Amino acid sequence: MTYTSITMDEAKDIFQNSGDYIILDVRRADEFAEGHIPGAINYANEDILQDKPEVLPDLEQTIYVYCRSGRRSKEAADKLVQMGYTNIIEIGGILDWTGVLEK
Repeated sequence: MTYTSITMDEAKDIFQNSGDYIILDVRRADEFAEGHIPGAINYANEDILQDKPEVLPDLEQTIYVYCRSGRRSKEAADKLVQMGYTNIIEIGGILDWTGVLEK
């Protein structure tokens, strides 16, 4: 089992329509507070350990994962798949985001 990767531009197109998905920012809380993709929730990569994160109760939920540059999002996506999540989509780093940011 593995995760899927798409570009930030592809993700931006998807996010223009509401849907049954979660946007997960795996940067630190201070980075998240500086600006994030609208609607994203924050759960730092370093906090993804053995236990399933409480903010992600559904293993079959579609979850789009991003960080700053793409390294932590790949690590987090891999860890989530190992925990049994089945619809993980890694979208890289917010550095490639061209939309508005929420604070």
